[in-house]
Amino acid sequence: MFKDLFHKKKYATVPSERPKRDIPEGLMNKCPKCGNIQYSKELEKNLKVCSSCGHHFRLGAWERIGITLDEGRIDEFDADMLSEDPLGFPGYAAKLEQQKKNSGLPDAVVTGEGTIGGFPVVAAVMDFAFFSGSMGSVVGEKITRAIEHAHERKMPVVIFSTSGGARMQESILSLMQMAKTSAALAKFQGAGGLFISVLTDPTMGGVTASFASLGDYNLAEPGALVGFAGRIVIEQTIRQKLPDNFQTAEFNLQHGQLDKVVHRKDMKATLTKLLDMHVTTGGKA
Repeated sequence: MFKDLFHKKKYATVPSERPKRDIPEGLMNKCPKCGNIQYSKELEKNLKVCSSCGHHFRLGAWERIGITLDEGRIDEFDADMLSEDPLGFPGYAAKLEQQKKNSGLPDAVVTGEGTIGGFPVVAAVMDFAFFSGSMGSVVGEKITRAIEHAHERKMPVVIFSTSGGARMQESILSLMQMAKTSAALAKFQGAGGLFISVLTDPTMGGVTASFASLGDYNLAEPGALVGFAGRIVIEQTIRQKLPDNFQTAEFNLQHGQLDKVVHRKDMKATLTKLLDMHVTTGGKA
């Protein structure tokens, strides 16, 4: 029939999406700053620093320990200390379990004793992967105990901070950790103890407002965000536009809040040099 002349014929078609070559998850990483794509193994060899722009990717606590402490070893303190839900905050208990599962950590800090460049130290290393590194009762208690251990043994303390601030689900119990850690440091430093604070991306809120800013030496990694309140909150409060580099490590160094910005590849050597300066007394010069 005539209408059959115009009947739509079916032809073999090429799929709109060609089969893609399977790339194992985690094989490649894209730099959030410059967009450079690089192999994960190459990135790890470069200490998780972008080879194109120098952006410092975040490190987990055990990754940090692995590249900073001698042989990547630490005699861990209080590994079985776990956060609870003291205030019965809705959903908090379930979130804690999920955070443990996702991060592989019991809480947001690992503390212990080890050596850096051959010098004995007590170290505390925070991890942003657990509840954004927020400081609850366990984080504050573990850091306080680490400082007290160093005080008793007359050893230097090195703390790597990364945190979104106080853990709101623990309310005043979280805020109390600011005073507790600061008081322990005051006692430790008053007795001549050496505290080196290393601020990494990001270090904000109650952690910045307490122990992280109280070092005899305050160091930071390049580009690390360091501050108390966030940019938006501050701009809305003062009704002014802030500089583009506001709260970066470089901005804080320029304004006297830091002693030095140290590239990750130089961090262990810098810590070793500082420890060597104080090794005769185990405390302040």
